[in-house]
Amino acid sequence: MRPGSTRSGARSHHRKGRAFALLAAALVLPTAAGLTTAGVAAAQPATSTSITATPTSTPAKKSPEDVQETVAPKSSAGKTTTTAATSTAAAPTTTAVTPTTTVAPTTTVAPTTTVAAPAPAPVISARSAAAPGRSMPGVSKVQWITDRRVALWVDSPSMGAPFQVQILLARDWNSRPDATFPALYMLDGLRARDDESGWTIETDAASFYADKNVNVILPVGGQSSFYSDWLEGDNGKFYQLETFLTKELPPVLENSMRTTSTRGVIGLSMGGTSAMFLAARNPGFFKFAGSFSGYLSTTSLGMPQALQYAMQDAGGYNVTKMWGQPSNPQWAAHDPYIQAENLKGTSLYISSGSGMTGPYDQPSGIPGVSTNYAGMGLEILSRLTSQSFATKLNKLGIAAQVNYRPSGTHSWPYWQFEMHQAWPQVANALGVQVSAPACGLNGDIGAMANANPWLGGCVTGEYGVAGGLAQDFRNGRIFWSGGTGAQVVTGMIGGEYQAMGGPSGPLGLPTTSEFGTPDGRGRGNHFQAGSIYWTPQTGAHAVRGAIRDLWSSQGWETGPLGYPVGDEINTPSKDGAVQGFEIGAIYWSPTTGANGVQGLIMRKYGEMGYENSWLGFPRSSERGPIRDNGRFNEFEGGNIYWSPASGAWSIRHGAIFEEWGRQGYEGGRLGYPISDEYAFEGGVRQNFQFGTITVKGGNIQVA
Repeated sequence: MRPGSTRSGARSHHRKGRAFALLAAALVLPTAAGLTTAGVAAAQPATSTSITATPTSTPAKKSPEDVQETVAPKSSAGKTTTTAATSTAAAPTTTAVTPTTTVAPTTTVAPTTTVAAPAPAPVISARSAAAPGRSMPGVSKVQWITDRRVALWVDSPSMGAPFQVQILLARDWNSRPDATFPALYMLDGLRARDDESGWTIETDAASFYADKNVNVILPVGGQSSFYSDWLEGDNGKFYQLETFLTKELPPVLENSMRTTSTRGVIGLSMGGTSAMFLAARNPGFFKFAGSFSGYLSTTSLGMPQALQYAMQDAGGYNVTKMWGQPSNPQWAAHDPYIQAENLKGTSLYISSGSGMTGPYDQPSGIPGVSTNYAGMGLEILSRLTSQSFATKLNKLGIAAQVNYRPSGTHSWPYWQFEMHQAWPQVANALGVQVSAPACGLNGDIGAMANANPWLGGCVTGEYGVAGGLAQDFRNGRIFWSGGTGAQVVTGMIGGEYQAMGGPSGPLGLPTTSEFGTPDGRGRGNHFQAGSIYWTPQTGAHAVRGAIRDLWSSQGWETGPLGYPVGDEINTPSKDGAVQGFEIGAIYWSPTTGANGVQGLIMRKYGEMGYENSWLGFPRSSERGPIRDNGRFNEFEGGNIYWSPASGAWSIRHGAIFEEWGRQGYEGGRLGYPISDEYAFEGGVRQNFQFGTITVKGGNIQVA
């Protein structure tokens, strides 16, 4: 037996035990509550309905581009409530997913060497223009991931800390810069991560919505939160997410992100529950609400215990910190079933599988049971509560599109399918086109697109930008002008370019397509007045002006400084600018120009207070090697010297520096400094490798 195999087996047994416990809860608790797996009873058709999704008499339509059904749906009779249209179409077995990443893909564009940039020399300026996309009221941090995907850390007074929201921007965001767009909130599941929404990790959402004219709002984080306002903090979190989503976030979206007050919400699992109760608790806030495998009756006998089990398993949260004991009125206030009457006038979409083995599941050997035991139990729980909820809607005369799939577990491939299926209803509710208008490929832009098929299909036609034309694709943009030709900008480089203002910003138009760097680590684009470089470790950063000139003269990323790790910023107290690189920084001021500081000299410079110290700005880049393989930088107020034996020390312009020079600097009998200048017996002294220099009362003593 291998070491640790017993422990591994115990863990596996424990996981299965938890899964079976959850399955048992799903089967037993709702039944005890009076819920049933029987179909919803048929009734007379509604006299009026707002249903715009698939009719009940036919299987759910396939998405024309992204969904391909290769297995016939299982036979199942359509079940209809008075106002709830019910479909039993099976989820497809395969879905063509365009990979989406937050990094620039490798392109087929011929690589451009980073030794010499073809862009004209940029104009040297004292200060950087503020990047138009980096600062927004009520937002602590802005990160452009691509040209149409942005992460905002939105200030939340209710939670006392910023909360991240990512936005997939509408199709016409770039081509119609004055247009505004409705919002589609997409809520995550119980195990929501703090770095990225499950919708962009697990589904083709970024590609699917690329040609849709809505701003897709993706809250990031909120594990086990149910997107509600909690009564108490737990696990270091004090969620107030209903307040955040309905009160604190909308002004930011409307004032800074060209988003209207027309909104829809979709959620899966936990998020499906939240989508329904948020719409019910905030009448009129959402025009559409969709639940994919949500738990839509949370106060029934056994349901609080089931939620406690699930929340404990997903992050160790205590459900009583959220809504109190089951007798607390907050439970009823957040139960979609109890709040259902408030959903009248909202376009509703409800779906769930049966828990049985579906096309995306692995059979376990037991007929109808997959290896996803927990997913089976959770989906049964969703199905039972969704049926109960639909029955309540039926009694209230509230229209809904309800889809009961004949198979499928609680897992992402089915939710991606439902996302595609729900779109026509979402679009009609939000007042946008269901299908994207046709867009063609022409001229140089078309030729470049055909040479780079990874860009995906076009989502806009050509449109004018400062100095030229552009066209948007699912995975990037192509820019063209008579002087630059057609060039590809994509990924995080495209995001940085967007943050800088695109063609209207300080960089101008691209003069190259994206290229790979010789070391294989990074990617880059050159522009009319600068460059953008990216690596997985450093992200994407623009370099321009005199700082770029110096960096390029030293060999670009192959030089002593490496890749940029930050954007150019203004120095806080003096007229100048600085940009950080992997091994140091480049400083610029009107009087000193651009100079690099690196390594241990940079560390010493920082200890002294950077440009705010008596050293001021650097007057030279690092020089050397000199004696014993040493190095030094000149600054406005003195120098910093370093050698392997002595370390890095400053020396101020003045009497000590002048005397050291008369002694031959580091090449003389004193060698390198081994201390900074310090007060000594009414004067000042500095220590060197082989002696000292003391200045007192106008006298200089070398010892």
